[in-house]
Order: sequence, then C-alpha cells, then structure tokens
Amino acid sequence: MSRKISRRTFAKVASTAALASTTTTTLSSVASQASVGLDMSAPATGREFPKGFLWGSATASYQVEGAVNEDGRGPSIWNTFSHIPGKVVNNATGDVADDHYHRYKADVQLMKSLGVKAYRFSVAWPRVYPRGAGTPNPKGLDFYSRLVDELLANDIQPFATLYHWDLPQALQDNGGGWESRDTSKAFGDYAGYVAEHLSDRVKHFFTIN
Repeated sequence: MSRKISRRTFAKVASTAALASTTTTTLSSVASQASVGLDMSAPATGREFPKGFLWGSATASYQVEGAVNEDGRGPSIWNTFSHIPGKVVNNATGDVADDHYHRYKADVQLMKSLGVKAYRFSVAWPRVYPRGAGTPNPKGLDFYSRLVDELLANDIQPFATLYHWDLPQALQDNGGGWESRDTSKAFGDYAGYVAEHLSDRVKHFFTIN
C-alpha cells in the first residue's frame, strides 16, 4: 500500500483534526462555564441589534388580498397571466388568496401576537386606479386607509410599496405597459395620489419592491 499522501488527503486530515480540537475546546469551555453557574442562554458574541431595529413582516397585494373584482378594482397583468391555463402550478390564482382584503383586522392581530413592529404591504395600483390612469377609485384607497389605521392602533409601523409588479392590465393593453411613456406618467399620478392621502400616517414609501 502506498504511503504517499496527496494534498487533498492532507487537507481533509488537517481540517478534521482542527475540527476535533475546536469541538473539544468548545465542550470543555461549556462544561467549565456551566460548573461555575454562568448564564449559558446569553449570546457568546456580545452582538445585538442596533437601537431602533424593527422586526416586521411583508406581503404583496396580489399574493394576499384577494377580492380582485370587489369595490371597483380593475384587473392587473397578474390576473390575466394566472388565468391562462398551464401558466401557474395547479392553475392557482390570487382571486381569493389569503382574503386579506376582508380579514385584515384579524391579520393585524396575528402580527401583534408575534411581536411584529413593522408591516410592509404593497398598494394594488389597479385597486386605486382601475384602468391605471384617469379617475381614481375612492373605495380602493379607503381599504389602505383603514389598514393603516388598524396597524397604527396596534403599534405597528406601516411601510407602503407603491408597485409590486401588478401593473393595471389596461396600461399593458394600451401602449405596451412600461414600454410606453404614458405608463410612467400614470404611475407618477397614482403615486402622488396615494402619498397625498396617506402620507400623514405612512412615513415610509417605496416606489418599487
């Protein structure tokens, strides 16, 4: 049997020996600390999250809201895509999803029970502007206003994303969506309208997620 040792074999042996040494040292250290009654639940590194750090949760409108045909909401490109047979696993759609539109109060209570201090949600553009531009839909914006009030009442900071890829289908049909300058103009109008009506309670807006 050859006694030659390749570099790879040597590296494996060396790393194994180092691991064994480290493990032995660590176990000895744990046993020593336990024997003198030290609090082993405290982090050994001394690292901690900075003051003001917020633990939160996040969602996207099409993934959770449902109610795609209620209170004047228009279709988005995701509504259209998900209804094309074979495009989504098991032909799933967001028509109902988590029904957050109707269950938002219960959802906020779930967040509160988890100790969540921030919630990043997205505003569905076609819920506020059913055709992407033109006349806004007051009922659509009212949902987000009620959601924000509920969050604040439960000491959860709202963070709003204005576009989470649910482009109004009408803008896609008229000019090719983001290939058209008209879509950029429409987004500016929509973003300004939402900010105007929610900025007194929402301090953090994101344009795109």
